[in-house]
Amino acid sequence: MRRRTVVLTLLLLVSLALARESFAELPPLIPRDVLMGNPSRTELRISPDGTRLAYLAPSEGNVMNIWVQTLGLDDGQMITRDTLRGIFAYDWAHDNVHLIYIQDRQGDENWHVYVINMETGELRNLTPFEGVRAENLITDRNHPHEILVGLNKRDPQSFDMHRVNLVSGEVTLEAQNPGDVSDWATDSEFRIRAATALDSETNDTILRIRDEVSGEWRDLVRWSFEETGSVLYKKIIGFAPDGSGLYVQSPMGSEMTRLVLLDVESGEEIGELASDSRSDLWNIWWNPQVMVNPKTHEPEAVGFNYLKPRWEVLDPALQKDFTLFANLGDGVFLVVSRDHPDRRWIVEHYADTQPPRYYLYDRENGSLKQLFDTVPELADYTLAPTEPTVITARDGMKIPCYVTLPVGLAPRDLPTVLCPHGGPWAEDQWGFDPWVQLFANRGYAVLQVNFRGSTGYGKNHLNAGNGEWGVGAMQHDLTDAVRWAIEEGIADPKRVGIVGGSYGGYATLAGLAFTPELYACGVDMVGPSNVRTLFESFPPYWSVRKKRWIRRVGDVEADEELNRRISPLFHAQNIRAPLLIAHGSNDPRVKQSESEAIVDVMRKNNLAVSFVVYPDEGHGLAREENNLDFMGRVEEFLAENLGGRKEPWRQIEGTSAQVR
Repeated sequence: MRRRTVVLTLLLLVSLALARESFAELPPLIPRDVLMGNPSRTELRISPDGTRLAYLAPSEGNVMNIWVQTLGLDDGQMITRDTLRGIFAYDWAHDNVHLIYIQDRQGDENWHVYVINMETGELRNLTPFEGVRAENLITDRNHPHEILVGLNKRDPQSFDMHRVNLVSGEVTLEAQNPGDVSDWATDSEFRIRAATALDSETNDTILRIRDEVSGEWRDLVRWSFEETGSVLYKKIIGFAPDGSGLYVQSPMGSEMTRLVLLDVESGEEIGELASDSRSDLWNIWWNPQVMVNPKTHEPEAVGFNYLKPRWEVLDPALQKDFTLFANLGDGVFLVVSRDHPDRRWIVEHYADTQPPRYYLYDRENGSLKQLFDTVPELADYTLAPTEPTVITARDGMKIPCYVTLPVGLAPRDLPTVLCPHGGPWAEDQWGFDPWVQLFANRGYAVLQVNFRGSTGYGKNHLNAGNGEWGVGAMQHDLTDAVRWAIEEGIADPKRVGIVGGSYGGYATLAGLAFTPELYACGVDMVGPSNVRTLFESFPPYWSVRKKRWIRRVGDVEADEELNRRISPLFHAQNIRAPLLIAHGSNDPRVKQSESEAIVDVMRKNNLAVSFVVYPDEGHGLAREENNLDFMGRVEEFLAENLGGRKEPWRQIEGTSAQVR
């Protein structure tokens, strides 16, 4: 047995040496800090009066802050002064004076809402409540000095809506949550008149409405759990101009979600506005890509995403605009900001080999002016195209996938990295992905799989993942995708790694524990190892959603046999391949103890595991220093175990990394 192990080890070393020789055909190494560092500028937004541009960019200390410049001038000034975590989400207030942003504390996801006055420079925390999370922030152009925001101040499990005055800071209760509402919507008068709720017993989705703010809520429609699709999809788009209808992302009457208009009296469908037989509405972070007229609130265009996103124009007045944007080249465009006169738009365009690029569009004269790329340094390097494909799983189900092959190498017997996405009720989408480009540039084929349980491809695809974690079909789809790549001759069967975060981290642990013969190594970021303790540690505001988890995964708290069957922790002794794990100490979703538990078991069994903790991070890494540190470790780890090339890891000043 020992002689056989030595022979196999020698064969692997020879294989790795030969692979490294072939990398001479690859394009130049892209510096890690170019791909994984902060963008030069991003998230461009135009002021309501159309005279200024705001964007996120690094400070001198390389922390992301909000900058503002005059349209047509190069006079950008940083207006916030964050020195720690950085700012990643913001927008203009409709008063043209304030900018609003959200920020948590070291990844705890207790988001606070901040506002900065452009004229005075005054910065205020509008929700200064300790341990309280803000979400569902809504603004309205006709109420420029106010915002609506959900706060779990009264009850940690549910979010009441509050009206906040941007000038005085006054916070008043607008709508009290009965305990089951997950999302709210306003009418044309900026009054909360609709809500999406989850039945705590059945997990049915309920759309509620009230005819007046002082009136009683009534259920408009109820969608069963199996019919609803993703619970996280934002269901209500808004009210029709005359108030008689409700625009809704509806799962009813079709395998795929559709954009429909419901009667606010009866809940009956008045008409369908848009649908696609192959995909749901295009959702980005569960927000449906429905472009709504800011004045009339009518839908103007709808996005769908079967393998690649596409737009369907509903308002003929926009057809010339969208035709012009489509001519920007192979890729995807989004209208991300519009001024109040609706003359100037900010258009974002990206592709698989192009990070987001921003344009200023003047609808009056039809001019489209490029403003900046988010990562202009990448223009000097060769990026790898991402090709959509559909594979057939062992039971015949069609599984949408993306394959990215390294430029310069023949697509034969390549070291391969499988990257399962998080969620798991989410999806991989076509476009620019810095992780994918880093791996491809280092010589790896990269495989992304929208396994059953993923969103975007209809109710059957989503529901086929119910009860299929770990040793079931969700994991089988990943296995089948790897075997497909091997059978196609793309992947070297001895050099396949699996890398993922959150549910992707769980899938990494499951892959190594349940199919140990398939993988040569694995990288897990913030992945749960014990599904029961994951359930037990959910934050309190997930209480209503927890029933969904039970329906999708199984009742692991009541069924210990099920939990032990699907939790990698109890099968860690089967792991053969080296494992690298990273975790943020403040993660509110997957506690650090999930990683600590499996590391402890592996070390007791003398298995190869490396563990890195980031005390100032949460569910993922936000700080550039930590991203660069971790991805350097990933490069070293993959090169050692799969034979790809690397930019050597180096000590990053300012990282909080602790090797444990």
